[in-house]
Amino acid sequence: MTGDAHRAARAAEASPAMRTLARAGFAANGVVHILIGVLVLVVAFGGDGESDQAGAFKAIGAAPLGFVALWLLAIALWALGLWHVLEGVLARRDSTAAKWGTRVSEWGQAVVYIAFGVIAASVALGARPNADETAQDVSRGVLVIPGGVFVLGAVGLGIGIGGIVFVVRGLQRSFEKKMSIPSSTLGRAVTGLGVVGFIAKGVALLIVGVLLLVAAVRVDPSATGGLDAAIVALIEMPYGPILAGTVGGGLIVYGVFCIFRARYADL
Repeated sequence: MTGDAHRAARAAEASPAMRTLARAGFAANGVVHILIGVLVLVVAFGGDGESDQAGAFKAIGAAPLGFVALWLLAIALWALGLWHVLEGVLARRDSTAAKWGTRVSEWGQAVVYIAFGVIAASVALGARPNADETAQDVSRGVLVIPGGVFVLGAVGLGIGIGGIVFVVRGLQRSFEKKMSIPSSTLGRAVTGLGVVGFIAKGVALLIVGVLLLVAAVRVDPSATGGLDAAIVALIEMPYGPILAGTVGGGLIVYGVFCIFRARYADL
């Protein structure tokens, strides 16, 4: 990275407005995960709904002045995505390999938050996206190109590894390294929320990754899907509703943790 890029990124990251918006992004991410968790619980126990990000944004859009809330969420999520871009540019590590590992992680998170913001904005504009259908359409397109099976399998493997990383971060409480959690009863509660939330989100991502791997092995795009399809697959297992309900509850916990993270994150 050039010196000019570093200086510009450092100046942007040091801006009080940028830090405030990034904290708002963490809170927005928390709200979205709480809604997803509620939708998962509804579906797990026999209700109807889309238990994914698109479903959460549609639920918000259906509320009075929902389109205003969606735009606020979109802006906050985009700001959080930009924050991770800046963190990647300013990656501070001793070795080049570690530095680029940090950049890949930060920029990967940036893509996710920016994509969430795009979904929120599209719903605010009247779109009605379906994550499972989109995943199947993309998978269908990938599978028809030479080597597409391996590409889809690699994506599934990457998402699955991401899920494992979330579980490990929860078990090791590594999220504490980027937060200033108080040493009090509230602080211990926040840490507990983080442990449970990270594990639950990791399990959900792992299931999505497995679905993509199955689709690649079977060369069957209809087997793919997003979080909604993952929850449906989980419900079909023995004790599925209980397992899915546990994941839903865990996602709510993760969402609450993200709201606290907005307060205690080291920015």
